[in-house]
Amino acid sequence: MLLIIALVFLTVFGVVAVLLVVTGSASNSQAKQVLARLDSALAVGKPEMSDLIVDVRKAELMSAIPALDRWLVKLELAPRLRRLLYQAGLKWTVGGLLLMSAAFFFIPAYLVYLRTGAVLFGLLVGLALGFLPFGYVMQKRSQRLGRFEQGLPEALDLIVSALRVGHSLNAAMGLVARECSEPVGGEFRITFDEQNYGLELKSALDNMTTRVPLQDIRIVATAILIQRESGGNLAEVLEKTATVIRERFRLKRQILTHTAQGRLTGWVLTLLPVVLGMLLYMVNPKMMSLLWTKEIGIKLLYAAGIMIVIGGLVIRKIVNMDV
Repeated sequence: MLLIIALVFLTVFGVVAVLLVVTGSASNSQAKQVLARLDSALAVGKPEMSDLIVDVRKAELMSAIPALDRWLVKLELAPRLRRLLYQAGLKWTVGGLLLMSAAFFFIPAYLVYLRTGAVLFGLLVGLALGFLPFGYVMQKRSQRLGRFEQGLPEALDLIVSALRVGHSLNAAMGLVARECSEPVGGEFRITFDEQNYGLELKSALDNMTTRVPLQDIRIVATAILIQRESGGNLAEVLEKTATVIRERFRLKRQILTHTAQGRLTGWVLTLLPVVLGMLLYMVNPKMMSLLWTKEIGIKLLYAAGIMIVIGGLVIRKIVNMDV
């Protein structure tokens, strides 16, 4: 049984890893070319220069376990998970996230199998619980991006005020980095430091849009780059951009208000069967055990699980609206 569970988990993990590796192959080749140029510029191949070389590239730890860290460095999956953890504001390592997910998969799956004797049901429970760490990461990421989106108009107002009194755009970003709270101040601080280290503005803004994948920050970056190409009053452009972002944020809040009942209905309809089943098992275990001791009961469990998932996805699709 443990072998079957392990094979299923490794198969699912392998499929996800292969898909991410295939989609990230282009970026991997570009990264290798950049590293090759950096090594050539540093004259790595010359023995007499080896003592003078200082590696300025970032070396980030993927896992506290050395063997797992070396393995994760070779995968394209690791940078994507590391970016998710950064966007969520968590200090976890990629290896820690994967090991936690594996523990959430194996332990419940094995316990359910010992209790019910149903292999497929145990695997389904294990898969559902195995994605809980990733769900927590995505929730924290959504909360952090929401705080950034809420604080962006105030940051733009601060940049507009700094530009109107004669400061440069880089100095205005430094002011935002000092005055604004996290996560807005931290992201602008990184962009400010990148420009001070010699990175051009377009690359620094592209890096910010990668770290903060929000439509609002893309609007700001596009407005700044267009103004640098065509000229004009940057303060006025950013002021209008802040107005547009506030209107989008107000519209989002209005949509959330109108769809609150639908979202609550979705949560109730999704969780009610599970909670009711647990309560009935606590009241009368013998009656509820028929669902996993009889063949017809197992089929009913599978059908109920599929319908709950489909119903939850349909309700989520209805209440989620892009603005």
